[in-house]
Amino acid sequence: MGKTTPDRDRLKILFVASTGGHLTQLLALRDWWATQERAWVSFDHPHAHAALADEQVTWAFSPTTRNIPNAIRNLFLARRVLRRYRPDIVVSTGAGVAVPFFWTARALGIRTLYIEVIDRISTRTMTGRMVYPTVDAFAVQWPEQQALYPDSRVIGATL
Repeated sequence: MGKTTPDRDRLKILFVASTGGHLTQLLALRDWWATQERAWVSFDHPHAHAALADEQVTWAFSPTTRNIPNAIRNLFLARRVLRRYRPDIVVSTGAGVAVPFFWTARALGIRTLYIEVIDRISTRTMTGRMVYPTVDAFAVQWPEQQALYPDSRVIGATL
């Protein structure tokens, strides 16, 4: 999915997730991302500090749910981070902090992968609805979720 050259075999990934279950689901993919070049965007919270202690992290503005000032701050943050880090792909499980990063990545021509959360089987998340039209790839964890996102791919549970 990413650009590879003889000099660089690894993907350069930017993970974006709020703390709690969203971050935990990305951490569960460690077997996939451990050998990749990566950076993270999350909230300045004890869970994130503990989980990402040895990682390159940018702290986003929180809360994001229905908070217009923080959404705008995170949009500017997304521009700065994406232009500075220049990832091959942005990966997220949500929540609201993913939206400005995905929209900005799209504008900059950076590929995106969204993984719908494991615990929303019969309804779509707000973040899923907002990024679905713009993503390069949309993954779900249950076959039932595919009815909600017709162009998605079932990858199975990440926990």
